[in-house]
Amino acid sequence: MKTLLIVYHTGGVKTAKMAEAVERGARSESGVNVVVKRCAEAGPDDVLAADGLILGTPENFGYMSGMMKDFLERVFYPCEGKVNGRPWALFVSAGQDGSGAVGSAERIVAGLRLEKKAEALICLRDLTPEVLSKCEELGAAFATGLALGVF
Repeated sequence: MKTLLIVYHTGGVKTAKMAEAVERGARSESGVNVVVKRCAEAGPDDVLAADGLILGTPENFGYMSGMMKDFLERVFYPCEGKVNGRPWALFVSAGQDGSGAVGSAERIVAGLRLEKKAEALICLRDLTPEVLSKCEELGAAFATGLALGVF
């Protein structure tokens, strides 16, 4: 059975609700073990044990959250060269346009040689039912891709 790791940070409600929706979608695929952790709780062992990774962060000051950066810094060197080609995706709750958060996460993850499987899902300002539906779709599609061996 494949394992999908969802790691997120939230200082409020929006990113947490997005993470819940991604998890809900991922759990609709029975062939995947879904593990959800906040950035502070996740570490290198979690990443190494996962077959795929979905990250979630708020946009803070035009950048990913400090806790997401901390998580990526803690896992980078222990995981470098050991997770090449594993699939990943990103969701962002943004107050501006989200591009800074996306770019900063993508730059670090590129060094891990993970393979991006979806364009970043960005929620601008208000969390709508449409955004939550897209989050569920992201989780479901990602988990299905893992289960079927598509990635």
